[in-house]
This record gives sequence, structure tokens and C-alpha cells, in this order.
Amino acid sequence: MEGEELDAFLGRGGTGVLSFSTEGEQSPFSIPVSYGYTADSGTFYFRLAFPPGSTKATVIDRPVTFVVHEHTDEGWQSVVASGRVEGIDGQPYESTVVQELWAVRIPSVDVFDRPPEDVAFRHFRLVPETLQGRTEFTD
Repeated sequence: MEGEELDAFLGRGGTGVLSFSTEGEQSPFSIPVSYGYTADSGTFYFRLAFPPGSTKATVIDRPVTFVVHEHTDEGWQSVVASGRVEGIDGQPYESTVVQELWAVRIPSVDVFDRPPEDVAFRHFRLVPETLQGRTEFTD
């Protein structure tokens, strides 16, 4: 899957799994997240929670892999993106980054042990170093 087909699959946003590499660990630190996507720049946007004691705070600067998958009428489809996330809070209002963030749809999914207004959130983007889409082969 490439180009317009990949962009159509990702839409303006949805949910996926963001995995951070971990030094000395056998498995990555993986979390389900909501994302926004802009096809014009091929950029993913995230609104990540940082509750007290969050492991994310210790791995946020490490390489990531982001996976979106879904079973569609055409079979299974998935997209895998990799690179590094970049914090975007504090960018000027008129910057392209902020304009793109406002144009995407990041679904609101609240899975916290406290009210969302009591959780600190930060915005990040992923401009993938690699991006690969796959579709299930059907006869």
C-alpha cells in the first residue's frame, strides 16, 4: 500500500500502538494512542499524557515505531512508521506545525485512573524516517 491508498487508510486520524525502544530491555515500551495524520506532509500527531511517574517521560527521546492496523472489507491492512517523536508545544501560532495539528483529528480516548483534566498532556509529531503500508493478499 502506497500513496493515496495509504493516505486514505490513515485518514485524518485514529488509533494505533506507539512503541519506544528501551535500552537493555528485551521488549519495547508500547502504548495504545490516538493519532492525527496529515497526508500533505505525511506527518503523525499525538497528544500524549504524562501522569506522575509516567514511564513515557523516560523514553520519549528514543526511537519509535508506530503501528496502525485494521480489518477492512478488503482484508487486513496496516501501516508501520518509524523515527523519533518531536515535541511541538510552544511552536508559534502561525507555524505550519500548529496549523497541521489543528487540521487533524486526534480521537479523544480517556483511559486514565483520574479525570483527564488532572493529567498533563503534551503534543508531539512523528515525521517518519520509514513508512510502510501492507494489505492482505486475497484471491
